[in-house]
Amino acid sequence: MHELGVVFHIMDSVEKIARENQADGINKVVLELGEVSAVIESYLQNCWSWASKKRELFDGTELVVDILPAVTYCEGCRQTYSTVDYGKICPFCNSTDTWLLQGNEFNIKEIEVY
Repeated sequence: MHELGVVFHIMDSVEKIARENQADGINKVVLELGEVSAVIESYLQNCWSWASKKRELFDGTELVVDILPAVTYCEGCRQTYSTVDYGKICPFCNSTDTWLLQGNEFNIKEIEVY
C-alpha cells in the first residue's frame, strides 16, 4: 500500500507550508486526484485518518479529494474521450495514436489553516 507513503509526503509538504505561513493548525486539505493516478481514494482516506492522529498539526484535519476524470486525446481524429470507458483505442476512429490528456494528476489544491 503506497498510499501511506503518499500521505506522509502530503503531510510533509503541507506542514512546511503551514510553518512558512505561521499557521497554528490545519482545518482541511483538498487534493486533486486523477481517475487513473494509481492512488486508491479509500486507502488514502484510511491512511490519512491514521496518520493525522500521529501529528499534532493534523489532528482533526479533514481530507477532501476531488476526482479528476481521465480523458484521452486521439491524434487520428482529434477527439477526446473517457479513458476509463475506452482505454487506449479511440472509440471514434479506432486509432491507437492516443495519449492521456488528464487523469493521472495528484495535486494539493487547497490548504485551509487557522
